[in-house]
Amino acid sequence: MKTLEAALQTGSCVLGGWLCRFSFTVGPEQLLARTGMAMTLSLKDLQGALVMPKELLGGMLLQYTVMPILGALLSKLLCLPSHYAAGLILLSCCPGGTSSNVVTYLARGNVALSVIMTATSTVLAVIMTPMLTAKLAGQYVAVDAGGLLASTLQVVLLPVLTGAIINQYLPSVVNKISPFTAPVAVVSVSSLCASVVAQNSSIILSSGGQVVVAVGALHSAGFLFGYVLSKVLGFNESTSRTTSIEVGMQNSILGLVLAGQHFSNPLTAVPSAVSSVCQLIFGSALAWWWRMSCDNEI
Repeated sequence: MKTLEAALQTGSCVLGGWLCRFSFTVGPEQLLARTGMAMTLSLKDLQGALVMPKELLGGMLLQYTVMPILGALLSKLLCLPSHYAAGLILLSCCPGGTSSNVVTYLARGNVALSVIMTATSTVLAVIMTPMLTAKLAGQYVAVDAGGLLASTLQVVLLPVLTGAIINQYLPSVVNKISPFTAPVAVVSVSSLCASVVAQNSSIILSSGGQVVVAVGALHSAGFLFGYVLSKVLGFNESTSRTTSIEVGMQNSILGLVLAGQHFSNPLTAVPSAVSSVCQLIFGSALAWWWRMSCDNEI
């Protein structure tokens, strides 16, 4: 017990020092929501990458190649304005979203693999999201890679590690608060998305649905290429479905936060706001199709 207390005190000192160096770029309610959702993970889940190295490596390769490439290509093909192009690319460079775990279950995929992929892509996002966004979106707008890195650390790594540690060492606490974490997360994400869309509704409508088409095409192509390329890599049906969903569904809340904090034009956040609804509709439809398909395919 003394060892645990000493570890917690040391961790508090380290965390305090880190917080002094970087001002928070996200609200406490968003951090609380993300930490609560991260409590569904355990340290064993984060270590699970060692159990399925081939599938995990293939999934991460597709996550951080297929989607960023699609984001960049669609921005050019659809001749998106610079703010929408930067927002779409930022969204495409984000890790997989936690909603993918639920969709994978509905699609009769490999839920354990889905959780591991989400956790791993989320940790990798600390480096990959700022790096890829700066590289691909830099041609449209100025990108503060250092600021993106600091914000991604706060939005991604801190909640995931905190939630996993609490789940591992304080399961009684998790059991008491877990019924409230999902509603808090839903309200937090919904209010943030609604705020972005409401503030820019007239501009979105005047664009003729261009951003909706772009986001819809991004997710649709992500699902398609995620599945086809998984088959090319030799994955079985269950793993291919899982990888397709992980690739096609992005962490739109991370895109919203980063767009709002590090891009001067508020319209940069619109693709991520639209994505939060779009990907759930497409993902749920795909899950229903796969769930209704013949069982002997798996």
